[in-house]
Amino acid sequence: MIAFVFPGQGAQKVGMGRSLADTFPLCRDTFAEADAAIGEPLSTLCFEGPEDRLMLTENTQPAILAMSTAVARLVVARGLTPRFAAGHSLGEYSAHVAAGTLSFADALRTVKRRGRYMQEAVPLGEGAMAAILGLDADRVAQACADVANGQVVTPANMNAPGQVVIAGHADAVARASVRARELGAKRAIPLAVSAPFHCALMKPAEDRLAPELRALPASHPAFPVVANVDAQPKRTAADAIEALVRQVSAPVRWEDVVTRLIAEGTTTFVELGPGSVLAGLIKKIDRGVTVFSIEDERGLDAALERISGQSSTDADV
Repeated sequence: MIAFVFPGQGAQKVGMGRSLADTFPLCRDTFAEADAAIGEPLSTLCFEGPEDRLMLTENTQPAILAMSTAVARLVVARGLTPRFAAGHSLGEYSAHVAAGTLSFADALRTVKRRGRYMQEAVPLGEGAMAAILGLDADRVAQACADVANGQVVTPANMNAPGQVVIAGHADAVARASVRARELGAKRAIPLAVSAPFHCALMKPAEDRLAPELRALPASHPAFPVVANVDAQPKRTAADAIEALVRQVSAPVRWEDVVTRLIAEGTTTFVELGPGSVLAGLIKKIDRGVTVFSIEDERGLDAALERISGQSSTDADV
């Protein structure tokens, strides 16, 4: 059984999607649709940069969504159909576009504002994130609680066994990183991010985004999307929207999401969008599953050959 999974912020890179748009009219049309929805040349930003503009959160989020949707449409046109889907943080929006919960245009405009709201929630430099390696989630939470001292610092991404990202006030994140090493962490790596995502400091962004999300036209997903906030499959429009609202300030429970997808019968994960970060995490969670990452024609060919024996030589979609 196949599940589609979609990457989040951090997977972006200049040049993403260009070869697909050059080769496949369907992908080219998807980027043109994104340009029209946003009202600016998002495709040029993806294909050519500049990198500093692509890295701005309010640009990064729609850019990754556009890239992931172009790949997903191509894969579906080639005959792959998922039984479930999920996405890491921003990627949950890509999953809901693929499932038909949200229109592509509405999702693009929403994530652009989401990125801006998240950036504006905390003044630059006041927040931070760090990856804690080699320590289980409970001990990471303990490290945060031990040194919070009235500030915010909590687990933000539970990505895989021994890989937890923390977020909060910059001073508290630094203290928690030291404490985590004292508790046995192998490494604590500061992350180059513009805001402390998925922690209580993002509540102002959540409050701004919530009414906009709830006002969007939404349909029941064509296939369930397992949510970041609780690792539960969302089968109705209302449940899907509420999960997206809560997601802004809640931790991403990616390890639980993958575990739930496997429990539902998923044996093959297909990562759609730039990079292969999710493939690596999924393999750390369960080495017994099959994972493909598709961001270009070569990845598409490899996946189709293994999954269904199809070929992508007909570039007429």
